[in-house]
Amino acid sequence: MFLIALTPNSIPIKLFGVAMASLSSGGGELSFLGLTHYYGPFSLAAWGSGTGGAGLVGAGLYVFLTNTLDLSIKTSLLTCAFLPFIMLIAFFIILPLGPLRRASSLNKYTSVPSSETPENYSQEPHDYSASDISNLPLSSASQSLLAPGPSTTSEAFHSSPTKPSLLTNLRRAKSLIIPYMLPLLLVYIAEYTINQGISPTLLFPLPSTPFTSYRQFYPTYNLLYQLGVFIARSSTPFIRLHNLYLPSLLQAGNVGVLLAQSLYFYIPSVYIVFLVVFWEGLLGGAVYVNTFAEIMENVPEEEREFSLGATSVSDSAGICVAGFIGMVLEGALCRRQVEGGRDWCTRL
Repeated sequence: MFLIALTPNSIPIKLFGVAMASLSSGGGELSFLGLTHYYGPFSLAAWGSGTGGAGLVGAGLYVFLTNTLDLSIKTSLLTCAFLPFIMLIAFFIILPLGPLRRASSLNKYTSVPSSETPENYSQEPHDYSASDISNLPLSSASQSLLAPGPSTTSEAFHSSPTKPSLLTNLRRAKSLIIPYMLPLLLVYIAEYTINQGISPTLLFPLPSTPFTSYRQFYPTYNLLYQLGVFIARSSTPFIRLHNLYLPSLLQAGNVGVLLAQSLYFYIPSVYIVFLVVFWEGLLGGAVYVNTFAEIMENVPEEEREFSLGATSVSDSAGICVAGFIGMVLEGALCRRQVEGGRDWCTRL
């Protein structure tokens, strides 16, 4: 944010700042989605609501600062630059770290054979120190309550497995493609093709809109989209979707509707476009949070953390693909509009 705000005349540095923001966002999503495994299903609902709320507050705050208060983009960014530091407080102070510490400590012990399963006795001798014995849990029941790990003493104290190779992880990810990764990829390609390639060209004559300048359309579309995302990502405690492909296909329908509007200008009012963009956000948010909810319910516990992190690559990949599509599509749509006598996309 500092790079973008403080380098008004350097487009390469601004682009580098945007890339850094994307890198931190992708790394954070990959990490924190995996960590929800240690906090149970409700933490996933909290994560979905938090990420949806962040998009809504971010978009709304930008519109408020630039449109309502009429601040410059530089001043607006500098005003918001303190927000990432709240992450330190959220993680190290607000978040209960006990489940993560317990999960980490489990990897320090060697397998203790269970009396109930003599066939699992290891033939190799084990050397246990006094500190190892002192760290044994009082009961397997209490241990199972503290973390989503194994329920028996013999399972809880295990040797750390060899770190999986890249090829092994690719094989593990292969089983996630059809049920989880593909619908998430499709919905993100569709919605970000709208956001990055079509929305900037969804313009109307200013007297028929609540706006005073053409630059106000896009931030407002983004705000409505983020509102839909927030509502949908907060919905899993109340409504669950198990068919992930249906909303993905409906999102593709939104692409067709809005692409036709950009080309042929057949929708009579901007308020109808507002509703379509809001609906777009609902569909995207629903697929996102329900995909990870399905993983939490259906993937075996030992594979859950990996599956949550691996599947999160799909939405980033979808945004990336849509970005390349948008780079071509927005310019082509704008040129087509200018040829048809609508030059609004060339104005601010």
